[in-house]
Amino acid sequence: MIPKETIDHIFETARVEEVVGDFVQLKKKGTNLWGNCPFHNEKTPSFSVSPAKGIYKCFGCGKGGNSVNFIMDHEQQTYPEALRYLAKKYNIEIEEEQQTPEQMAEQTERESLYLVLAFAQRTFASNLLKTDEGQSIGLSYFKERGFSMETIEKFGLGYCFDRYDSFGNKALEEQYNRKFLEDSGLCLDREGKLIDRFKGRVMFPIHNLSGRVIAFGGRTLRSDKKVAKYINSPETDVYHKSNIVYGIYQAKSEIIKKDNCFVVEGYTDVISLHQAGIHNVVASSGTSLTVEQIRLVKRYTNNLTIMYDGDDAGIKASFRGIDLVLEEGMNVRTVLFPDGEDPDSFSKKMDEEELTAFIDTNSKDFIQFKAQLLSEEAKGDPIKMAGLIKDIISSIALIPDPIIRNLYVRQCSSIMSMDEEVLMMELNRNRRKNFSDKQRSGNSNFTEAPVQEEQPIVRKTNQELKKRDSEFQEQDIIRILILYSEKEIEFDIWDEAEEKVVDQEKVNVVDFIVTELLEDEIKFENELFKVVFAEFAQMFEEKKIPTEQHFINHQNPEISSLAVNFFAQPYIVSERWKEHNVVTLMEEDKLKQSILSSLNVLKLRKLETMITETRDLLKVAEEEQLMELMEKLNRQLGVRKVLAKEIGSTILK
Repeated sequence: MIPKETIDHIFETARVEEVVGDFVQLKKKGTNLWGNCPFHNEKTPSFSVSPAKGIYKCFGCGKGGNSVNFIMDHEQQTYPEALRYLAKKYNIEIEEEQQTPEQMAEQTERESLYLVLAFAQRTFASNLLKTDEGQSIGLSYFKERGFSMETIEKFGLGYCFDRYDSFGNKALEEQYNRKFLEDSGLCLDREGKLIDRFKGRVMFPIHNLSGRVIAFGGRTLRSDKKVAKYINSPETDVYHKSNIVYGIYQAKSEIIKKDNCFVVEGYTDVISLHQAGIHNVVASSGTSLTVEQIRLVKRYTNNLTIMYDGDDAGIKASFRGIDLVLEEGMNVRTVLFPDGEDPDSFSKKMDEEELTAFIDTNSKDFIQFKAQLLSEEAKGDPIKMAGLIKDIISSIALIPDPIIRNLYVRQCSSIMSMDEEVLMMELNRNRRKNFSDKQRSGNSNFTEAPVQEEQPIVRKTNQELKKRDSEFQEQDIIRILILYSEKEIEFDIWDEAEEKVVDQEKVNVVDFIVTELLEDEIKFENELFKVVFAEFAQMFEEKKIPTEQHFINHQNPEISSLAVNFFAQPYIVSERWKEHNVVTLMEEDKLKQSILSSLNVLKLRKLETMITETRDLLKVAEEEQLMELMEKLNRQLGVRKVLAKEIGSTILK
């Protein structure tokens, strides 16, 4: 664990313009720096970096944060990983808080596996490029596949000598522990002898998200059908096949940029598409997609496109993968290559522009894909056609978002010429069944609410609209607290005897707002705003005044993001206005007025909710309660009238 003092030192040292500048070309404009956003495609720069505030903000896609957030978003690292990245960049030593012996032993063992795997990758690459056997067998194979030297080096491809003990002996000579050679799956124990698992194979290293080698895939170059074409590393402490996709390290930046991920089957499919200019591609490595793999991709994009071989007999069996993607709330499309083609072979027949055009033209959503694939065999057979429709509806039922479900039902109705109401009934039946199945499965992690029937969209009630308005006012109060926590406002001290202002008193913004809301027992409904206000109230009790960096660099990413959105402004007032004696009033110039107005509007919104609740109670009240409720309502209406007068509002009823 990184001590808080070190975290604070990292935040204080890391300059956001330097951190972002490592990845984005920035140009100064006014007090800020601007560039093209690294998180989405754009031609006109809308990505702003404020050195003074220590934040970045894209006014196109909405991404924003501090130096740590940028590394987390851009490099897809965890909070501790991003802190370590910045500590390394600025030569800040991290003295981790002491670990238990068990934790240290586990960390040492994992690190030893990483080290021996890295050594193996270097050895196999050297075998491939610098030895006669490697060049004549391994390198010639890769060149036959059309791989350039740049591609071979990019993916760290290699070759394991065709001898039983070549790699194992070399590793032992270099003082690598035999235990970790076996634990990593690089070597096997055969009657006390150390045998190379990947003897005589070309090697495909598998990297984790941070680029460390965690496993290998090896392809034989023999024609002997008794020898497995591909073998992979076994499961280890650092490699879990169902949790990783091949090529994710090389593809992650492009996946974020393109907001889409292509999924293919094998190593060479990924490498060939990369070489053809399609970089946002990964492979499931010959297995069906797992939930863990889908969730890994979802960290980078919500859009996934599965590519199928034209003659792949297992396409129908892979429909389960599509259902898993839908169940995770992702958008899934498919591309089917012509008969006899796969991504590897097809990508070599056209240039990048032609390949991209083919993918765009042939990309279909899952309904079109299933309908196209299955409707031919169901043609003319009502029973089979009914089965096809039920199959499509069962997939739609897995989608969490009700709006998307309804849109897909409408599309299915159009394609299949079926009544939408009938399809909706089938959808609801499937969703009820899914819910019951999950309950019966005894899954302790299952917390889904009971299925609600799909209903037409209805207008929000007045009560719901008032609640939404109240949330807007809560946000405005939190915005003022965060933006102006270090500011003060002045109040006149009135002498009633002399009937005049005799002095002025300065009050801190946080002290004034927190006191007002606590005295009037105003409670926040939005959970995030409730947490932020509680933190302000705690600081008020401790007589602390938070700086703007306190919330920008907050460890809660939601609070940090909220603060960045408040501080980031797309426009600034030019100094040239002052040269022409043009006065522009900013919120800070009328801060007291803004605060009083926001407080009164929030109180009015809360009061309107209370009035509605009192009126509802009057409708069902017993006779002995009527007088008390009427008096309460009259008091509330009186206060509302006063508040409305101060705000300048008109009471309609």
